[in-house]
This record gives sequence, C-alpha cells and structure tokens, in this order.
Amino acid sequence: MADILDNWQKKALDKRKENRDYLKRVTKKRGMEKHLPDLHDEAFSKIDCLNCAGCCKNISPRFKTPDITRAAKYLRIKESQLIEKYLRLDEDGDYVVQSSPCPFLGADNYCGIYDARPGDCRKYPYTDSGDFFEYVNTTHLNSTICPAVYYVLERLKQIVP
Repeated sequence: MADILDNWQKKALDKRKENRDYLKRVTKKRGMEKHLPDLHDEAFSKIDCLNCAGCCKNISPRFKTPDITRAAKYLRIKESQLIEKYLRLDEDGDYVVQSSPCPFLGADNYCGIYDARPGDCRKYPYTDSGDFFEYVNTTHLNSTICPAVYYVLERLKQIVP
C-alpha cells in the first residue's frame, strides 16, 4: 500500500463521504479509543507540525477565560487589549481569532504564544483521546486540515474495517 501521507490532502477530500460514514459507524463500537494512543504516536513519528501548521492556518481555537488571562499575561498586555486586537465572538458566543491564519503563527510556523496557548491548541488534534470519536463532525473536518488526523483515520480503517 502506498504511504498514507502521500498526497494526503487530496485523498482526504476525495474520501470525505467514506470517512464520514466510517466515523459514524465506528463511533458506536466500544473500545475503539484503545487504538488511539499508539496510532497518535505512530502518526507523530512521521509528521512534524512545523512543516504543516494547517490547524493554525485554517481554524481557530476557542479562547476561554483562563486562556485569555494566560495569553494576555504572556504578551504583557491587558485582557481587554488581547480581545480587542486579536479576538472576536463567534456565532456560539466563544472568543476566536479574528482571522486566519492565526495572528500568533510566525512565518516559521512557530506559535508566538506557545507556552500560553489556548487549551484547544494544547489538545489538538485530539488523536489520542476519546474526543476523536465523540465529535464526529470535528474529526471529519480535521481530517482535511491535519495530516495526523487523516493518518490516524486511515490506520483505524485498516485495523477495524
């Protein structure tokens, strides 16, 4: 079989329906999450986030109150300044970045607030937790944004067809 990651973005787009159907089906199976830690480690042995930064270029994390406090302190600005300069309220009432790519993403794909990054960024791409199956729509979308999510999904399909 060809390397899963070869031309992964095109394959992810081509397999959108197949992957959505698969996720909906296996989400109901017990014990699926037991495969995730090993597949997560396997994926990240092949993928360097700094070569991609697809998440930072395409989606925004939620900035919850503790995230805003931590990031503002890290940047040495007031919370109100952080909100005014970088964030907006989305349709769900969550603070998210005003535009993509993330304003904290550097040209070298390093995060300018990495040590104070939001919880969503710390947990992303959820390939090592039950959230992978709990939020099918998010996982499905992430499979077209993050090579690690696509990789884990494709490997799961090999393990549990």
